[in-house]
Amino acid sequence: MAADLTVRAAGTVAGRGRTASEPALVRRILISGALVFLGLFLFVPLTAVFAQAFEKGLVAYLQAIREPEAWSSIRLTLVTAAIAVPLNLVFGIAASWAITKFRFPGKSLLITLIDLPFAVSPVISGMVFILLFGSGGVFGPWVEAHHLKIVFAVPGIILATLFVTFPFVARELIPVMQAQGTEEEEAAIVLGATGWQTFRRVTLPNVRWGLLYGVVLCNARAMGEFGAVSVVSGHIRGLTNTMTLHVEILYNEYNFAASFAVASLLTLLALATLIAKSGLERKAWQQSGPGSDEGGETIDEH
Repeated sequence: MAADLTVRAAGTVAGRGRTASEPALVRRILISGALVFLGLFLFVPLTAVFAQAFEKGLVAYLQAIREPEAWSSIRLTLVTAAIAVPLNLVFGIAASWAITKFRFPGKSLLITLIDLPFAVSPVISGMVFILLFGSGGVFGPWVEAHHLKIVFAVPGIILATLFVTFPFVARELIPVMQAQGTEEEEAAIVLGATGWQTFRRVTLPNVRWGLLYGVVLCNARAMGEFGAVSVVSGHIRGLTNTMTLHVEILYNEYNFAASFAVASLLTLLALATLIAKSGLERKAWQQSGPGSDEGGETIDEH
């Protein structure tokens, strides 16, 4: 009887698979359309960037990257990301931990505030810092009295980058922690673990792929941000120009080869981000997917 039920269930699943499958012609049309779309909007622009970058040869390409202003923009971009990403990492872990593990007044407001940079234009974000720390801003007199320089300086660029990138880590961790639940943490606390031990040995290993995924996205956005930093930077050559701003200046000066040479570095960063993203997704699937399939086979056998 059990074997008969197993055979019927297998036939039902196979029938459903045949019913859900699309005709070969439809699959070919969909795949061809996706490949054409990727070719027009991804591969062609990427090819054009590198073709323009090496248009005048390898020597001109290396010379454009070795220029002092180009190196200054690269250093500033790396420093900004090196400061913004760890701070957003700490904030993302703390915010997602509080939202998913506790109940407190203002929880919905906190979630809304985390999503705020997604809803506000980056240019408007930069203007906010001008209105706060500029010479005529709310805190402008206090900043000048203490001889601080925020707007049109490196601190303003870091603040603007922090604002536009802080949702990424939290938004990746919140659904992962919600799916994880609180049973394992409660069991660890009952067994005598401290809060830090519970977080380090139970929570963090369960969310590590989502955490790394959020860090990768946050770093990519920090290095490629344009709108917010363009408003607060002041476009001071060699001082407050990030890579994206340096590309814009070179392009506006009709120095296309140098502009695309620096842009190619950002393109390589984007490709590295995609590779890291795919690797993290594969690692996460290898841990969750095969285990789920094995569990499914065990249920079918019983």
